[in-house]
Amino acid sequence: MEKMVTSSDASKFIYRDESVPPLTPFEVKVGVYNNKGDGPFSPIVVICSAEGEPTAAPIDVKATSLSVSEILVAWKHIKESLGRPQGFEIGYWKDMEQEEAAEKVKTAGNESSLLLTGLEGNTLYHLTVRAYNAAGYGPPSTAVRVATKKSPPSQAPSNVMWIQDGSHVSLGWEPVRPLANESEVMGYKVLLRQEGQSNSQVIETQKTSAVVILPDVGVYIIEVCAVSEGGDGTASPQIRVPSYAGGKVTSAQSTLHMFTTSSSSVTLLLVLMVPSTSW
Repeated sequence: MEKMVTSSDASKFIYRDESVPPLTPFEVKVGVYNNKGDGPFSPIVVICSAEGEPTAAPIDVKATSLSVSEILVAWKHIKESLGRPQGFEIGYWKDMEQEEAAEKVKTAGNESSLLLTGLEGNTLYHLTVRAYNAAGYGPPSTAVRVATKKSPPSQAPSNVMWIQDGSHVSLGWEPVRPLANESEVMGYKVLLRQEGQSNSQVIETQKTSAVVILPDVGVYIIEVCAVSEGGDGTASPQIRVPSYAGGKVTSAQSTLHMFTTSSSSVTLLLVLMVPSTSW
């Protein structure tokens, strides 16, 4: 077919045909003419009609709760000859809300997973995934349901006790009892850092005791918190322990320390140990 453009100043031409399917290739060349006849044509180029919106919904949509505020959503997309996706949109809404009130998050490219953050704890969510491109949105997937984890324990480990023998510090504490709406305790973390430093060493244990080593001279700050599916619980009050770079302390420095904490008081007990050369 041939189309005439009557303006000598024209630099573009739009061809419309509603019957042409998306991504139909056309061979195009452009020539010039005047009252004396036709001039030469440009080289032939192949131009495709615009693509349509995606026609297939993502499949195998899976949602996994990772914490009190995070859900990982993953999916697969059927390869299409038409309506290729430029990205995906995830819609999510709470169980008691309508789908029309869904929050929406888009991927920046052709990914197959997305981490949702900033969610409410112990809450049931519905989720759908749909592809999109410049032409529009495809159909949504079948909705899936997933609940975020319960909140981590709000109670901090109490009655923290510690015995120092040189660079070795033995710790013990009472177990944390979570509330009914909180996650079960899976273990504990001991966080250790040198005073004035921001990086912490983390020691994990399933017991209510641990042994830490203070490698350098200085003062170390130690905290203990419970670990649950919903994340880390409230940390205990900080303990400040001096380090003697691995050397044995004197009998006056070898002590048992017990902190008893409650909402209204803090009790500190110091017991001097008898001199010893080893433990």
